[in-house]
Amino acid sequence: MYKMTSKKLKYMVILLYQNKKEKGLKRQNNERHKREDITMSVVKELIRTEENGKISFGNYELAQKSKVSDFEYDGDIYKVKTYKEITKLERNGMFVYESVPGTTVLDLEEKEDKMSFAVEGPQDAQITVEMEEDAEYKIVIDKEEAGQMKTNLGGEAVLQCRTGAGRAGNCTD
Repeated sequence: MYKMTSKKLKYMVILLYQNKKEKGLKRQNNERHKREDITMSVVKELIRTEENGKISFGNYELAQKSKVSDFEYDGDIYKVKTYKEITKLERNGMFVYESVPGTTVLDLEEKEDKMSFAVEGPQDAQITVEMEEDAEYKIVIDKEEAGQMKTNLGGEAVLQCRTGAGRAGNCTD
């Protein structure tokens, strides 16, 4: 697929789940190593800090664009714009995440060499995330390798994600 370089391979762990209206959705709970049923939902307040210290954002059910411009988290200022057509997150004025159409993202966590989150939407979505420029990433979905991807010179990775229409979450590069 992509020529491997001497650079350390980065990881982008993406947990994708189908629309919340579907039954029997399960997610791996890494802290307790057991399976549990979950129901994802939109973030009514548009962006929030979760009990686990990660952030969640987005509301794809909104008919009109809404935003929060001054959400402070871990010393940074976040801005989220969201509605049924698009969800976009910026940190300190710089791009972090965008989906078309809009989605809900839960438990977003960014570290030096990885990004992880769970995403939900009413239909398939194109998701663009900002990572390190010109780096290779291994894509992992629910602990299963889904391929590798190289970011462009701007550091963007674009994923086509199957999150809606009654299908289990799925992502390809």
